[in-house]
Amino acid sequence: QLQQQQDEIENMMNAIFKGVFVHRYRDVVPEIRAICMEELGRWMRTYAASFLTDGYLKYIGWTLHDKQREVRLQCVKALQGLYCCRDMATHMELFTSRFKTRMVSMVLDKEPDVAVEVVKLLTLMLENMEEALTEEDCQSVYPVVYVSSRALASAAGLFLYRRLLDPQREAGRELSRDGDNRTFFRLLLAFFIESELHEHAAYLVDSLWDCAGPRLRDWETISALLLEESPSKGLADRQEKALVEILAASVVQAAEGQPPVGRGPAKKV
Repeated sequence: QLQQQQDEIENMMNAIFKGVFVHRYRDVVPEIRAICMEELGRWMRTYAASFLTDGYLKYIGWTLHDKQREVRLQCVKALQGLYCCRDMATHMELFTSRFKTRMVSMVLDKEPDVAVEVVKLLTLMLENMEEALTEEDCQSVYPVVYVSSRALASAAGLFLYRRLLDPQREAGRELSRDGDNRTFFRLLLAFFIESELHEHAAYLVDSLWDCAGPRLRDWETISALLLEESPSKGLADRQEKALVEILAASVVQAAEGQPPVGRGPAKKV
């Protein structure tokens, strides 16, 4: 009897979905399309057994291409609610492979607030679906640490830190705080030199300030690295020059507490 009643409820839900949602998710009014995406995300979280399937996920995937900002924003937020949980993320492999290209391209969305949420979404994917993002996908996000929008650059800074700069990323590495920070600065230098935007140290430091501020303020480790003379452990001239720029930018940031010129806080809408 229970099984029969559950089947009956499922049939009613399907009838409502096909009779209402399938027509309204393409409604001419953007607000209605946005509500559809928000609610679909909620159904998937609360009743994953029925709704967290590719048959329903595809509606969110298609709507990522919507022309209206608030509709795309609700799609991304709905996906954040799914990718933030490892158990749910494992059910989304097919969806990820189909729509990942679109999600990665949205890092350059013309609406900064959408782009911020997309970078946060990719950070969740990084944490809960290790193999989902290729190095090429990540290369699309790294340069965003240099953009003028502080919210977007900070989100990209966290992504960069989690993917490339966190010394404890390599499993089982137990380092002292000092050794930990040495590794961090060496990884940061490698990234900074490879990105070839050497006059923009202040922007890179500002992007990482929220997630790695205490590491960047470790002047002792920076000084020790700069004073090291041994050929094996010491830095090359190019690395030293880059580290001095990072040190100078960190000191200015710590003293003034202001983002660099041209990067103000996000405008209040």
